Amino acid sequence: MIIYGKQLFLHLLEHYPSKLQTVFLSKKCDPKLFSRIANVTSKICSIDERKAQALCHGGNHQGFIAEIDAMNLTPFNEIKHGSFLVVLDEVTDVGNIGAIVRSAYAFGADGLILSGVKNCNLEAILRTSSAAAFELPIALCPSTRDMLNELKQMGFTLYGADMGGEDVKDVSFPSKKVLVMGSEGKGLSPKIKERLDKIISIKMARAFDSLNVSAAAAVLCDRIANG
Repeated sequence: MIIYGKQLFLHLLEHYPSKLQTVFLSKKCDPKLFSRIANVTSKICSIDERKAQALCHGGNHQGFIAEIDAMNLTPFNEIKHGSFLVVLDEVTDVGNIGAIVRSAYAFGADGLILSGVKNCNLEAILRTSSAAAFELPIALCPSTRDMLNELKQMGFTLYGADMGGEDVKDVSFPSKKVLVMGSEGKGLSPKIKERLDKIISIKMARAFDSLNVSAAAAVLCDRIANG
């Protein structure tokens, strides 16, 4: 797997140095930083900008690119033993997913489940989450309904986000809870809503259409975690 960008690279160097296989530098590196990198791997390559752009497919690498060990999804059977889970149903935009991973991790979620999709781009999610995807377990469940049924049987209370729901500030959350966010365009489908215990929403001070899914998820995760 190829990762790039200074913030992501430095996070890996600090917290997961053993994952770095080969480091590609396209700019002059600070001697102290180069020494840290050299203590982790002997495979350090100086490359030109053309090679750098080819490796990161035109992305903003900031001079730091690395080949790392493959990142794997976490089995649902492991994630389901947490107490606060976030489910993204048919959410496909990796920018939104990455932002939600950051928020979910920051506000204490135990895991994130991508549902209603058959695959995901972990490399892009890792990048857009600014490495939070390394910290927060992520599972993939193609069948949202089956997954929600299992969580409900395990004692979780299921909350869905929708503009017509109860103000999240008025809701008291139990120890085992799941926040379900719908897709960017359609939101939560009626079939998913009927499996949920409660629909919650964010009441805004000014008349406005809605927040996008990543902004809404950040607010809801904060309210669920901190009241």
